[in-house]
Amino acid sequence: MPASTVLATGLEFPEGPIPLANGDVLIVEIARGTLSVVRPGGHVDVVADLGGGPNGAAIGPDGCVYICNNGGFIWDRSGPAPQPIGTPPDYSTGSIQRVDLKTGRFETLYTHCDGHPLKAPNDLVFDTHGGFWFTDTGKRFERHMDVGGIYYAKADGSFISAQVFPTDAANGIGLSPDHKTLYMAETMTGRLWQYPVVSPGVLEGPASFFDGSGVLYGAPGYDLFDSLAVEDSGNICVAALSRGGIHIITPSGEPQPFVALDAPGTTNIAFGGPDRQDAYITQGMMGTLVHMRWPRPGLALPYAA
Repeated sequence: MPASTVLATGLEFPEGPIPLANGDVLIVEIARGTLSVVRPGGHVDVVADLGGGPNGAAIGPDGCVYICNNGGFIWDRSGPAPQPIGTPPDYSTGSIQRVDLKTGRFETLYTHCDGHPLKAPNDLVFDTHGGFWFTDTGKRFERHMDVGGIYYAKADGSFISAQVFPTDAANGIGLSPDHKTLYMAETMTGRLWQYPVVSPGVLEGPASFFDGSGVLYGAPGYDLFDSLAVEDSGNICVAALSRGGIHIITPSGEPQPFVALDAPGTTNIAFGGPDRQDAYITQGMMGTLVHMRWPRPGLALPYAA
């Protein structure tokens, strides 16, 4: 595997990379509260100051960027990049936001589902019907933590539903190439789950809390899973937050050789370039965006720029 090249440094816990056709890469900076763009050469501009904790990003059918906002963290700024260490006292809810890339203006689409507040929306993926799946990780407090779930929502703000609840720190989310399977990575358990998509916005979830039939892969040791992307081949590429690198899991649940990076804190991966073999990887704990050539093309997303 080729070595990685650093594209930008000094980022404030980056996540959600979106490669654009002009060579720019959109990212969220969770600790900065922004949707930002990394230009060729490493210059960083702010697209929108969103507040809270923008955590995941995806381009929707209208060309806008949809954001999972986790509501914010308390940050330790003593290291090379800010590190989340708690929930701030002014936290209220998480949200789903929509950003107009032309103007930088944004609006909040969802803060609740069925009367229940969204806690910490984390990552999202669009389907070909114009709706999107997203995870809610839940918030951690000094002596308790929320349970999370998987939701489906329409891009126009008219519909949201909880499809899997509860989950244990649901994080990365993605769809198989045929969109018949939804994948979800759980952070604290180090598990990758799969759910059959029954119809647009509807999953066949586990029969009960004790039903583990949906577990596609579980890390053998202590391994914190973060966000994910899917290859054109169907392989699932999961960011290893604790180890620093990318797990590659086949659709049948077989692990492939681990792609190690030179620092811990890998938060996400996205594919771009004409052949979709340019991998853009965020390293939250180091505050960097890196690039490497990938041996296989990534899956073409429905509304990629």
